[in-house]
Amino acid sequence: MKALVFDIKGDYGHFRKFYTTSSPLTFSIPPRTTVCGIIGALIGLDKKEYLKYFKKEEAKIAIQILQPINKTRLSINLIDTKKAKEYYSKIEKRTQVTYELLKNPSYRIYFYHSNKELYKKVKLFLEENKSYYTLSLGLSEFLAEKKYRGEINLQHIYKDEFAYIDTVVKFDENLKIDFEDNKEYFKDTIQNEMDENREVTEYIKILLERSGQPIKCQTDYYLSDRGEKIVFL
Repeated sequence: MKALVFDIKGDYGHFRKFYTTSSPLTFSIPPRTTVCGIIGALIGLDKKEYLKYFKKEEAKIAIQILQPINKTRLSINLIDTKKAKEYYSKIEKRTQVTYELLKNPSYRIYFYHSNKELYKKVKLFLEENKSYYTLSLGLSEFLAEKKYRGEINLQHIYKDEFAYIDTVVKFDENLKIDFEDNKEYFKDTIQNEMDENREVTEYIKILLERSGQPIKCQTDYYLSDRGEKIVFL
């Protein structure tokens, strides 16, 4: 199996947790569904239909944390864009909402797709450092930079022993983990797949280490020809 590797980063990011309302909180990583949107924007897939190309049996995505997860809060003025239309400057009423934001987020994305034409298109856009739509980290105001890291070969490893996994790990109660000193572990529940109507069809629990250090656990994984050990979400 071949996979594409690229980095995304920005000054700020916000991946809204689905169970928050008045004061939006953010996930520590972009959920798989968000990464699907980023890749769709990269190659110009329509936002109303891109999800049909990213079903789990076709699209494989793994996420590695490159910079320690740091969060901050910022008050943002919101306006009713439906009423504003072309008269934004005349809007007097604004709603100030405090957002939880990621500060200097940076991630490495591993991507495989069974559709060879779509895979080749993503590879071409990454190689030529171009994108069809502007990429962002959750909100349109938080622009994202991308950097292509190359194409790798992956080998699926089945081993009944502990290994250091470089990416975020899918968590369940049967996963055996060696919690090491001087590491900060966090568990969260994220949306992992949506249908074409943008309805979530799968939620999963994930385990991550705040600074991006490898997690020692007992699980199947993919080994790259560069030595990374990754787990697809």
